[in-house]
Amino acid sequence: MRSALIWLVRLCSLAAWVAAAVACMWLLGATAMARPWHEPFVWGAVAVGCAVVRVVVLWVLRSQPKDDGFTDEFWVKLRTGTLWVLVAFSSAVFAATLLTSSNAGEKLDALRDAGAEVSTATVLERQSARQELSDGVVKGYASRIVVSVPGGAERLTVHGAYTYEKPGKGTEVDVLWARSNPGLGGYVNESKDLPTLAENRWKAFQDDELGRGSLIAFIVVALIGSILTPVFTLVPAAYDLQKTAWSAPFQTVRTVLTVLVFWGWSPLMLGSQPSLLQMLAAVGSSCLVLLGHVLTSLRGFG
Repeated sequence: MRSALIWLVRLCSLAAWVAAAVACMWLLGATAMARPWHEPFVWGAVAVGCAVVRVVVLWVLRSQPKDDGFTDEFWVKLRTGTLWVLVAFSSAVFAATLLTSSNAGEKLDALRDAGAEVSTATVLERQSARQELSDGVVKGYASRIVVSVPGGAERLTVHGAYTYEKPGKGTEVDVLWARSNPGLGGYVNESKDLPTLAENRWKAFQDDELGRGSLIAFIVVALIGSILTPVFTLVPAAYDLQKTAWSAPFQTVRTVLTVLVFWGWSPLMLGSQPSLLQMLAAVGSSCLVLLGHVLTSLRGFG
């Protein structure tokens, strides 16, 4: 019976690792698609479920397994390093995804449903414009414009068109619109990759301003994680790492943080409105994962 429980812990650990990795891969590119994001939600739920089962079994066992070939230094270090690779990757994904948003509201979804396409249009008139400021610096303009699409709509109204320069009569802009329903108007945003939005395809790091920002965030957090990985894998003794891995209290803390992160991200993945606490959990998810594992790994230093 005890041997079966030990193997259940190991299998749950493996399944949770794989499911979490797949969920994060999906999440990394899902921001190019309209919500709901069912794939990362399902894989995330599997990872959380396996983590919860694992910690329950750990409380039943209340002690680490005896030497059975998977408790020597090689396997313990390999297991710890693999875990930290996932911690670094998932933290970087959370940071990158939060900086990328493809959702322009119901209008963009309606355009997609009507068969959205991207065309180069000419501005016929600018009805209004306001500056978009960041730290007192003009970053662009949000305008109400009327455009003409060659071979398509002669007059297409675009509300909230975001451009880096103030659009005027004769200015050419890329517009997302639906040939089957020009009455929906158009969508213009020079900071976003419109072809990716139109096709609603999976794509990590879109070819736009937000995509570049998310790539930088991913690299920065991943570098932090890559520094922590060898420190918490190679420095502690294998015996101390083994004690931490099979410690029910320490693993409970990690599982609670995992559940908290999934709970915070759930409404964002499903397209519903998150509560304030859920939004805070999502925004702080990178720190929750990194700091949570750092604090619960300090025991490994003896």
